[in-house]
Amino acid sequence: MSFSNAIYNTVFKRNSVFVGAIFVSAFAFGIGFDVGVTKFYDSWNKGKQWKDIRDKYVTAD
Repeated sequence: MSFSNAIYNTVFKRNSVFVGAIFVSAFAFGIGFDVGVTKFYDSWNKGKQWKDIRDKYVTAD
């Protein structure tokens, strides 16, 4: 019961802290989701993207 009281007293008791916690958590989730999806996409399409095959077509002048 003390854990729930601590959470209530630190986050939910004041509206400004609650709204700030929501914004911070939404921002962190957005960044984490973007990084995760990008890593999945890059691993799924490895060898098919321009960054993987650039050396075959671009010559250093």
